[in-house]
Amino acid sequence: MGIGRYLQQRILSFKYSFEGIAAFLRTEPHARVHAVATVLVVAAGFYYGLSASQWIPILIVIGLVWVTEMLNTVVEKIMDHLSPDYHPRVKWIKDVASGAVLVAAIIAAITGALIFIPIL
Repeated sequence: MGIGRYLQQRILSFKYSFEGIAAFLRTEPHARVHAVATVLVVAAGFYYGLSASQWIPILIVIGLVWVTEMLNTVVEKIMDHLSPDYHPRVKWIKDVASGAVLVAAIIAAITGALIFIPIL
């Protein structure tokens, strides 16, 4: 494979990744909730002039919540495809995936509180 073809494939992989993010935002209500929360937190961070050492944990937990929500959505879609009817094992899988998002959101909220409460 030539370097041109290799670069073309890498560029396409980024295109597909951005299409996945756009599809997630377009189709999933929780994605839009996370988008609004992200915009509000980032705006507050700029408004209050967070330092680099304050931005680092904020950005990490924002990423953590986004990644867990996206993976949870994928797990749910896969399980709905494989088992459209109710099944207790599928429920367990989906509940645990959803629980991961809740854990990430709680950690994000605690991190935000530790950073923003002293500023306020």
